[in-house]
Amino acid sequence: MTVEEHKKNDEAAIQGLLDDCIRSLHDKNIEGIMSLYAQEVVSFDIVPPLRYVGADAFRNVWEEVFSSFQGPIGYEMHDLSITVGDDVAFTHSLNRISGTMNTGQKTDLWLRWTACWRLINGKWLIVHHQNSVPVDLEHGKAVLSLKP
Repeated sequence: MTVEEHKKNDEAAIQGLLDDCIRSLHDKNIEGIMSLYAQEVVSFDIVPPLRYVGADAFRNVWEEVFSSFQGPIGYEMHDLSITVGDDVAFTHSLNRISGTMNTGQKTDLWLRWTACWRLINGKWLIVHHQNSVPVDLEHGKAVLSLKP
């Protein structure tokens, strides 16, 4: 198999994992979500603190997200880019999360997402995960109304 064929297969494998991720998010399937992450994952998320270290800490974040929504969570990835090397890869996209919070408030926002992957024991796993939103520096507030 050529290098290009290997890369195409790895890209397809990561795309499949992301498709599973979207289904797991929609269904609030914590085990499905956590199956994407290496034990040593480091996450820079949109909620405090500045970073989460390790899968257990990041599991707690996902459990809080799931428990804050009524019913299913809408999640879409747009402009996804997958770049694959021999044993590392990275992805980035613009992602939309939507749904109804437990308070009854509807949410529909876009965020920027980047993930760094490593091939560990034959499986692609996320070792670094980062979500961000643009910030209005003058007023010190997140800008959540932007759309691609």
